[in-house]
Amino acid sequence: MSISQSARFGWMRSVLPFLSWMPLINKRTVGSDLSAGLTGAIVVLPQGVAFATIVGMPPEYGLYAGIIPAIVAALFGSSWHLVSGPTTAASLVLFSSLSALAEPGSADYVKLALTLAMMVGLLELALGLFRLGSIVNFISHSVVIGFTAGAGVLIAANQIKNYFGLPIPRGAHFLDIFIYLFTHLSAISWAVAGVATTTLLSGILVRRYLPKIPYMIVAILAGSLLSVALNFWFAAGIPTVGALPASLPPLSAPSFDPAVWKQLASPALAVTLFALTEALSISRALAVRSGQHINGNQEFIGQGLSNVAGSFFSAYVATGSFNRSGLNFDSGAKTPLAAIIAGAALALIVVLVAPFAAYMPNAAMAGVLMLVSYGLIDQHHIRQILKTSRAESAVLLVTFFSTLFLELQEAIFAGVLLSLLLYLNRTSHPKISIRVPDPDHASRKFITNLALPECPQLRIVRIDGSLFFGAVNYFQETLRTYEQEHPEQKRLMIEMSGVNFVDIAGAEALAQEAKRFRKRGGALYLLNTKASVTETLHQGGYDAEIGAANFFHSKTQALRNIYPQLDHDICKSCKQHVFIECKLAGRKEPMEDAA
Repeated sequence: MSISQSARFGWMRSVLPFLSWMPLINKRTVGSDLSAGLTGAIVVLPQGVAFATIVGMPPEYGLYAGIIPAIVAALFGSSWHLVSGPTTAASLVLFSSLSALAEPGSADYVKLALTLAMMVGLLELALGLFRLGSIVNFISHSVVIGFTAGAGVLIAANQIKNYFGLPIPRGAHFLDIFIYLFTHLSAISWAVAGVATTTLLSGILVRRYLPKIPYMIVAILAGSLLSVALNFWFAAGIPTVGALPASLPPLSAPSFDPAVWKQLASPALAVTLFALTEALSISRALAVRSGQHINGNQEFIGQGLSNVAGSFFSAYVATGSFNRSGLNFDSGAKTPLAAIIAGAALALIVVLVAPFAAYMPNAAMAGVLMLVSYGLIDQHHIRQILKTSRAESAVLLVTFFSTLFLELQEAIFAGVLLSLLLYLNRTSHPKISIRVPDPDHASRKFITNLALPECPQLRIVRIDGSLFFGAVNYFQETLRTYEQEHPEQKRLMIEMSGVNFVDIAGAEALAQEAKRFRKRGGALYLLNTKASVTETLHQGGYDAEIGAANFFHSKTQALRNIYPQLDHDICKSCKQHVFIECKLAGRKEPMEDAA
């Protein structure tokens, strides 16, 4: 292949990423992908109906969201194993955002959901096209853990109505739901509760003892059979989901009304941030197991196109699914063809089994959603975070309780904002450590050991972190603290090997400190400054203000030049002998091996 052909093919791969993995398809991979895809299609059937229940949409829309978005995301994303579709957390955010604007289940509500899907898709697409895939790196993992745990609690609370057959008003606060439950125990329908509990226990048992069998399907079948029996023999009157339309996803049209877009702007941004974090986290986690490289920007583009396309095929917001993606990988999927097969197979299943939803009780869906909500509480990572980091624990708890007590999009923003503030706080406090020569090391390398003596005239420090406008105040305050503690140390050498970036404010701070040390009768020295930092200092003329003679590339060179500048009257009375030069003072032979 010529260079021009290679370049042209490379350009085509960036626009049509499926060209990269299609050559991998062969008889062996097709068999694995077919098996994984059919398994995924079966699993998404009860999940889709359950998620539509959460979001307040007619049940069939949860299935539609697993068809076109899954296919488009597989074709245009970068992950070989990510499966897109409706998810629990995204469904809950949508319900929280849209239920205040329209009656759940109504035509207006569906229109808003489709419009939100298109807006989210356009935002995702824009972030990918402008190469902003790294933006999700600034969203702490603790935000996702805290939000999904809170979402699990809310889902369980919202299903108490269907689990016990109580007439709890839709949209009631989770505390009000529990108050209603405990004050209306006598109104519980034990037939409904029996169906829900049978579903729940069946799911738990199958998931634990028969993990290879789709536990949701078995659980719903068990609950549905009990419901049919109770309705037939005891006229229990257990309500059901109702028959679904036995048709492929119908064409749809989102709203282009600017007023509607203004209403949905905040939810769209919140859903976009969460959906992309979720999708990219899953992609990277599976890539570690498969050895694949993930292109974050391409993943954004794939997710964006899937939601834009889905909004015209009756699909609400879709994103990467933890459960289905993990199942896809564990089922032996080799290429994204498995996700495409899953979407196409689901379309066929919808046509064939939709009428049987007339026998599916709402109580069975409540039992399944109780299982889903419990699975959202990542106890392992929550314990790890609470044990390991106070800052991340704060992010986790703030996001969790915000999810319970605030609007869900506000909870996401609160968690993201706090994680960003903590990140900025960390970066604005670069590590500044005092360094001394190690007397037990052959080359007397610099170490941090407060038990070892310092030179009474020269302090050596190391900075680890960027010296930018946000860190300047902390840097200067730290130097002034040193000055107050040891005013006799009028010279300062900064080991700069840990500083990767200096902006104008940082460069000015170094120049100002150099002037201040000169006024005190001392000097500021920079050791092992990186090329990029040196270039910034040179372009602004700050190196001249610091003094060209005060830049050093080795500690030997630095100390040989600095030692003669010290006050030797102080040196004569000093018993520390911190540097080799101190021991060689007064000798005629040349000094060797600086500290």
